[in-house]
Amino acid sequence: MTTRQFWVATGGVTIIVAIFGVVARNQVKVYRARQHGNAAADQRRAYFEMLQPVALKNCELERFGEPNDGGYLMCGNLLGGVQSGYSYGISGYDGWGCDISIKSRITVHQYDCFDPTVPECPKGATRFHVECVGDKPETVEGRVFDTVWNQFAKDGDRSKRIVLKMDVEGAEWAALLSAPDEVFEHIDQLVIEFHGVADDGHATQEQKRRLVQRLKQFFEIGHIHFNNATCTNDLEPFPTWVYEVLFVSKRLVSVDPSRRAVGLHPLDAPNIPDAADCQPKARSF
Repeated sequence: MTTRQFWVATGGVTIIVAIFGVVARNQVKVYRARQHGNAAADQRRAYFEMLQPVALKNCELERFGEPNDGGYLMCGNLLGGVQSGYSYGISGYDGWGCDISIKSRITVHQYDCFDPTVPECPKGATRFHVECVGDKPETVEGRVFDTVWNQFAKDGDRSKRIVLKMDVEGAEWAALLSAPDEVFEHIDQLVIEFHGVADDGHATQEQKRRLVQRLKQFFEIGHIHFNNATCTNDLEPFPTWVYEVLFVSKRLVSVDPSRRAVGLHPLDAPNIPDAADCQPKARSF
């Protein structure tokens, strides 16, 4: 073999080794990505199972609020003991707060610092606050934020039984993760529109699971509805990344272990009526 042939052969081997090295690294990356994707899917499935409602023996679901977006199902027959209501996230209308005020004959405190429009409720008693809910008292770009527990105190409601709705575009995670147990001990029913399933700018997936686990210490999940404004195929088994969950105090309800409450309720309605819906397969109640 000549010197030239030797260096050509050596160069060829080097190139082959380099190619195999690149292929191997790519295969490792693909494997790791697949493993990460499988782990994320497993975490979503576990979180999805945590959010499944149970069959409640003594809850009669009624719809409060708008016929589509802004309407929520609550245990209408279990509102008799509430003494004050809180509606977080208004955007100029609050059919939920008005309906609750009329049915329960209580004052509903409405909180929103992004839209100062005061909703109309001529037959009910509502009180609008140009303030938002957060994890600490602060003023950000001229907007006032405070905690749920502080707002209960300012409204004279720390000793009262509360019904509460929260739809605050992702701020719910920090606001509720930071809330003391006393907040949840005073709430009879809590309906939340959660935003996000995976890690995002508001909370990690672990924080989301931790909040739901904590809420389930105080509440049973009575209903879940998926918002069709954000339908997606990328988050299975979640059909969307926005979902409304009803939590009912364990003081008020008993669970029927012989039944499951899964799927659409007859009073459910799509948030956007003209868009395709994406609920899990319906079952009869």
